[in-house]
Amino acid sequence: MGKFEVLDHPLIQHKLTIIRNRDTGTKVFREVVNEISTLMAYEVSRDMPLEDVEVTTPIEKTVKKQLTGKKVAIVPIIRAGLGMVDGFLNLIPAAKVGHIGMYRDEKTLKPVEYFVKMPADIDQRQIFVVDPMLATGGSAIMAIDALKHRGAHNFKFMCLVAAPEGVKALQKAHPDVDIYTAALDEKLNKDGYIMPGLGDAGDRLFGTK
Repeated sequence: MGKFEVLDHPLIQHKLTIIRNRDTGTKVFREVVNEISTLMAYEVSRDMPLEDVEVTTPIEKTVKKQLTGKKVAIVPIIRAGLGMVDGFLNLIPAAKVGHIGMYRDEKTLKPVEYFVKMPADIDQRQIFVVDPMLATGGSAIMAIDALKHRGAHNFKFMCLVAAPEGVKALQKAHPDVDIYTAALDEKLNKDGYIMPGLGDAGDRLFGTK
């Protein structure tokens, strides 16, 4: 079973409370999601591989650590996942970005895929799938299904808020995927929204209803 971790760093928790507030406007919401994403990217990149490299300081030559150059891809689930991309790129600017477009059928609450665009070498990359909400788990499961179908196999899933139902569903469907969230909330309501949650992340990011 993949790792499941709640990233409870004080700065992440503080900023998450700001975006939970219904009175937080689009501009601040977007900025704070970006900040949380950067902090989360720092936490989830702890196990990135290092190698020894020789470097000449102003004093002498020495051997120190650098990233091995392992290829990274960030894959947001459109729309809301787009709000987390720049925060990640703040720390790993050389990462490629793929996109998976999905929407939720309001009657069935099931995700419908409508767009997939990936780097050509997606099968060689460490992939970070990002979406602010892990509610029913349907979108995350379908996104990872689509990536596996294209040869990808090394995944981490990052969200801001998760429901227990979504975590359980994603773990069952893809037990090889590590899941990182800033908060594990109480439950889903009858409409499939996370409680207490933060509302519709896409609408709040982009100022739509």
